[in-house]
Amino acid sequence: MVIYSLSLAPRSAADYQNEAEVGDALVEAFQTGLVKREDLFITTKLWNSDHGHVIEACKDSLKKLQVDYLDLYLVHFPVATRHTGVGTTSSALGDDGVLDIDTTISLETTWHAMEELVSMGLVRSIGISNYDIFLTRDCLAYAKIKPAVNQIETHPYFQRDSLVKFCQKHGICVTAHTPLGGSTANTEWFGSVSCLDDPVIKGLAGKYGKTPAQLVLRWGLQRNTVVIPKTSKVERLQENFEVFDFEISGEDMEKIKAIDRNYRTNQPAKFWGIDLYA
Repeated sequence: MVIYSLSLAPRSAADYQNEAEVGDALVEAFQTGLVKREDLFITTKLWNSDHGHVIEACKDSLKKLQVDYLDLYLVHFPVATRHTGVGTTSSALGDDGVLDIDTTISLETTWHAMEELVSMGLVRSIGISNYDIFLTRDCLAYAKIKPAVNQIETHPYFQRDSLVKFCQKHGICVTAHTPLGGSTANTEWFGSVSCLDDPVIKGLAGKYGKTPAQLVLRWGLQRNTVVIPKTSKVERLQENFEVFDFEISGEDMEKIKAIDRNYRTNQPAKFWGIDLYA
């Protein structure tokens, strides 16, 4: 049986600087009886500069979120940078403007500290984010607790079939953190082009009576990936839910497969002076 999942659960990250606000909203929701803690799946992420301070960073996130445990805690990027203080997330740049990578902390060390969080009962599941096949393979080799998730950028212009297949083959859930190609936000930040404007996507959206965004989200679901679209507009939020009443045919899935450009739209090298994916 295939289970399609579109995540709209509370998610945050130290780097998003939204944990305190999410925490206030959670407290209000719990106090008013809107939801119970066990009804929610709460995720946040370990920032690059806290790889050597995993337990302290997690506790800081829990304090801001005002909860006793996380359902999922992710390593945000597979790189440790100079520590700038728990809870601070500005990019650790050297005098040359290049990311100041800490070469004394291995990803294996970071992962074992993540595993300790599970033993302590602070986190129920742990995962990785922005890991390629080789880094994911290495993690599987040294992990006592296998990563539950690899959260990556993937959309019709950046399909990453090999990475998706590798993770799924080894029982790692793939979550698409940029399932629509970043759309307006990434165009503003990185000058990238959105797959939502592609004529193939627009044509198929018209065929199914859906918006281009709905078609792309459905495509992601039919790849057995979790899609986590982000929006601040209520009408778009409702629109994102309306993807379970149709199915893209195999022929049309192949048409979407053919427009892959191997095109990353979220490129932190703009801020870090170094391309971690090089």
